[in-house]
Amino acid sequence: MTLTTPGTWLADRAVLRIGGTDARDFLQGLVTHDLALLAPDRPLWAALLTPQGKALFDFILWADGSDVLIDGEVDAIGAIVKRLTLYRLRRAVTIAREDTGVHWSAEGTQGLPDPRLPELGRRWLAPPGEPATGWREHRLRLGIVEGRAELGDGQTLWLECNATELNGVSFTKGCYVGQENTARMHYRSTVNRRLVVVPADAAGPRTRLLHADLGLAVEHRRVDDLGDTLRPAWLAVALAGDPA
Repeated sequence: MTLTTPGTWLADRAVLRIGGTDARDFLQGLVTHDLALLAPDRPLWAALLTPQGKALFDFILWADGSDVLIDGEVDAIGAIVKRLTLYRLRRAVTIAREDTGVHWSAEGTQGLPDPRLPELGRRWLAPPGEPATGWREHRLRLGIVEGRAELGDGQTLWLECNATELNGVSFTKGCYVGQENTARMHYRSTVNRRLVVVPADAAGPRTRLLHADLGLAVEHRRVDDLGDTLRPAWLAVALAGDPA
């Protein structure tokens, strides 16, 4: 009997390399996490925000020597390049698409734990291979949202995307685009709405994205009106401290 190795390649992800002598300083002034914490054994989940603190792109950052690799959704890579190029000006920074792929497994020892939540599984970069199955449902069942379609493409404040609870923001690193409003929300404890995952067979007035094949939807709800929201352990802890 021949055993089939499950696929691990996330075909909806792509990788950018940010290189040059100014690469880390460049990103430090743009993204929500602290590049000083980025290490070969510690990827970071971060985002590029609007000046008002709303999420444009989320991604995972990987250290590769002095370079930084951005693991982002493939359909947004061109837009991410355009945004980074806008900010680059005359800095010694290069931005290039990599041929490598993003891989995921719900179990095993390969790669590193997802920086958002260990229960998401393990992640690594390697040449593309057999596509993975089950990632999207696994992620959503854990209440994790990602990508422009779910986050809202500049519509949702980053802390409403559960960035604090899922390790997607630093409140000590200093200035970055959108930092002022993000910090104000944090220190005033004014996260009154959240992106959540709910059981759903059809889109409703609060639906951000319906995953009809899974019977799940991402919705933007007030924290005092969460109803049938899926409540994994990390979210239950967050909600216990949210204002009513």
